[in-house]
Order: sequence, then C-alpha cells, then structure tokens
Amino acid sequence: MTRLLVRRTRLVPVRSRRPAPGPAHAAGAVVDVRIDGGRVVEVGPDLAAGGEELDADGRWVVPGLWDQHIHSGQWARSLSRVDVSAAGSAADVVATVRAAVATRPPGPGALLEGYGFRDALWPDLPTTTALDEAAGDVPVVLISGDVHCGWLSSAAMRRLDVPHRDGLVREHEWFDVLARIGRLPHAGEDGLRTALATAAARGVVGVVDVEFAPNHRLWPERVAAGLDTMRVRTGVYLDDVDDVLTAGLRTGDPLPGGAGLLTMGPLKVITDGALNTRTAFCHEPYGSGGHGTEDGGSSFGEQTVPPREMHELMRRAAAAGLTTAVHAIGDASVTIALDAYAATGATGTVEHAQLVAAADVPRFAELGVAASVQPAHLLDDRDVAEAYWAGRTDRTFPLRDLLDAGAELRFGSDAPVAPLDPWLAMDAAVRRTADERPAWTPAQQVTPAEALAASTDGWGTVAPGHPGDVVLLDADPLAAGTDLRAVRVAATVVAGRPVHLDL
Repeated sequence: MTRLLVRRTRLVPVRSRRPAPGPAHAAGAVVDVRIDGGRVVEVGPDLAAGGEELDADGRWVVPGLWDQHIHSGQWARSLSRVDVSAAGSAADVVATVRAAVATRPPGPGALLEGYGFRDALWPDLPTTTALDEAAGDVPVVLISGDVHCGWLSSAAMRRLDVPHRDGLVREHEWFDVLARIGRLPHAGEDGLRTALATAAARGVVGVVDVEFAPNHRLWPERVAAGLDTMRVRTGVYLDDVDDVLTAGLRTGDPLPGGAGLLTMGPLKVITDGALNTRTAFCHEPYGSGGHGTEDGGSSFGEQTVPPREMHELMRRAAAAGLTTAVHAIGDASVTIALDAYAATGATGTVEHAQLVAAADVPRFAELGVAASVQPAHLLDDRDVAEAYWAGRTDRTFPLRDLLDAGAELRFGSDAPVAPLDPWLAMDAAVRRTADERPAWTPAQQVTPAEALAASTDGWGTVAPGHPGDVVLLDADPLAAGTDLRAVRVAATVVAGRPVHLDL
C-alpha cells in the first residue's frame, strides 16, 4: 500500500447511499487528498507533506469507478477474435470468415474464433452448412454479441464434441461449450493485460468478474503474475461452489494471495437467456419481427433454472454466506428472481433486469435487491426490442422507474458484450441514444449525477474513510453540456498506487 498525497484537486459531488464519514467540503473546493494504508485518511486544503505526491493541477476528483458485471476471460479473448459485429446478415459473416481462413488460419489444434454477431434482425439464417462452405476443415467458432449462443462449423463441432446440427448452439449447452473453449491454449494473459490497461485509462478501479471459470483460483495467480491494477470480486457458478465452500469463503472475504485487491463475490445463477438470442423469458410471446428467423413470434423465451431449483440454490448460498447474482433479462424471469429473493431471504442482485413488469419495479427496494444493469446494452438492443417486444419498450431498461421507486442501481458493461467503459454506460443511461435519433423511451432517462453515483460502488464524494481509489478528470463530469463519452481520465489510483497516469 502506497502513501500518496494528491495535491490541488477539486471535488466532484457524488451521491452515496453510505453514511457520510465526516464533514463535507463544498463542491468544487480545491483540496488535497491523502491516502495511506489503502484508504483515504485526510481531505482538506494545504495538507502537510508526507509520502509520494501527485499534483492534480486543479483537476476534478471522483471515487474510483466500478464495473459490476464482466467476463474477464471472454473480455480478454475478444481482443484477438475476428470481429463480426458489423455484419448485417449471415452472408456477411460467411464472407468475413472466408477472408479470415485465408489470411489468419489458426495453428494446429487451435480454433478460429470470432465474436459479436447479432442475428435477430438478419434476413437470412446462420447455418452450419453456410459456415462450412467458407471454413472447410478449419474449426470455426463464432460467439454471439450477447454471448448466449454460438455458430460453429462442422469441424469445430467435432473438435469440441458438440452434436451436429445445422444451426446455432444456445444457452446452457452453449455455456458448456464456451467453458471448454476457455480451457484451450490461448494468449489470455496478454489480452487481459491489455484489457486491464484500457480499463484503468477509463478510471475503472474494480470489477465483479462472473466469468465461467474458478475465478477465486485464477485471480490470485494473475495478481502474482503482475495483473494487479484493479480490485476484483470473484463470482462463482454452481460447478465451483463446493470448492468455495470447502475453502470457507464468504462474500466479502479477502482471497488468499490477493494482495488486498481480491475478495469473494456472489454466486452467479443464469436463469434465462437474452434478447438477441430470443431466449429471455417473458410474460408475453416475442413479436414477429424476425425477418426470416426461426422463432416466428411464438416463443416466450426460456427459463433455464426452474423456480424450485432456484430457491434451493439461493437458500444454500445464503446459509453459506454468499450473496447471489441472478441473471434475469425477460420480465417473467425478473418476476421469478424477485419471488425467489422474497421466499428465501437471500441477498444480492438481479443482473440485467432489461424488461421489468410494472408491478415488480417497487419490489427491488422492498426486498433490498439491487438492480445490476448495463445501460450500454440499450444502444445495441433498441431496434431488436422494437421488433420483438413491441408494445413493451416503455418497460425496457427502466432506470428512471427503478430509481424513483428507491432501488439501488449498479452500472456495468457485461464486457465483452459492451465495451468496459463506464463513461459510455453513463452516457447511455442519460441520453438513451448513440446516433442522430432522439432518446429511446426518454421517460427512463437518468441525470448525470445519478449515473455517476451508480458507477462508484456506492461511494460518494471523496472523503476520509473511503477506499484509496480515486480518479482525476480533466473536466467536471456534472457540468452542464459535458459529453460524458469524451471525459478524459488523467489519473487512476488504486489503493494509493497510480495505475494510469496521463497528466
């Protein structure tokens, strides 16, 4: 832990649900911030010298930013995968794969991996037959933009032991395949090092990692290898929960070998699918906006974990001291998740909460369940929602309604589904558009101050007692007219140690 004195910085007022730790300074006040032992210990003008010094030169300071939902392995691998995110049809993807096979064929035993296709509005179907025409004997695996389905060539199906079919592999079967892919040789550490540097440059000091892996084992190894520039809460899935319980780990416990940066996170439970894959579980059937997809407007989606099983999992987690993070995107799945919290007394979050029934909005606050949401998803899902959830879009990403009902919002990215960029997430929540079109469902917009508060792990204006994680900004992010996407991070400090400097 480094002793650091940040000189001449101006405080950005940030709202907090935590009790104020001491007397507050006025917004914009020029102060020094002393960090010692990994925590902020003093804030005020003209503090006595001591330890290393960092001159902020009048820049603005906010608490370190958090991303409350990422998949570290997928995030790292996505940096070297073939990008098919711009494809407007299956034919476009096939053409990209054909070029990739010719110019960057994988080595012996390796896969050609691609990422980012979103087929919900395509005019044609993604078939194995079409992919084989481009791939030949090369094993090709394409991961959808929402990571809930995969498009595999026949050679990849044989390589990964997947029963042959002429279409996509979806949901739990797909996640098993994805886990097998994650165990194959890959330059994952190099990709993760690049990803961590990018995150630090955007002011991110911590993440909740819900990768499909034994994260509580992997992250101490990564920290020991020098990947130590952010705090991590390690999520766990059912496959590895016995190992966590045998180790006696509870949510919030420091992980051995974590250098003070790693703590045990929640039990992650995926209970339905996603919108692009048309598997998010809904009270009403999907609309007929598929333009040639196989869904045909008749599906309600999939509830992949039955309510009774979910109750058992959550009771077990609560008894073991683990919070739960329940993936629920469709409104029916959100209802089931909230029912499970009410029935079991478990604590935790609903992850995504992308479509929420009006009657369920107040239940978040009533049950003390936080809404862990990814606002940037609305930029990708806007047109798909209008096609498949027509008549319900006023209840999509209901951030304003949740806040007004007293719910706690926690922002994240679900990286690599959206870029790990808290400023993009904040801007999406505030403006609800990324192009020339007006705001989508503007009644659900939040203010910049509310968006910033949802991005700081609950910490308010920098004050004594806070973690020693601060971010220096070139401009006040709450000033009128500020483009949140363009906010420049001059320095990111984790536990008193600068991990990004661009002063």
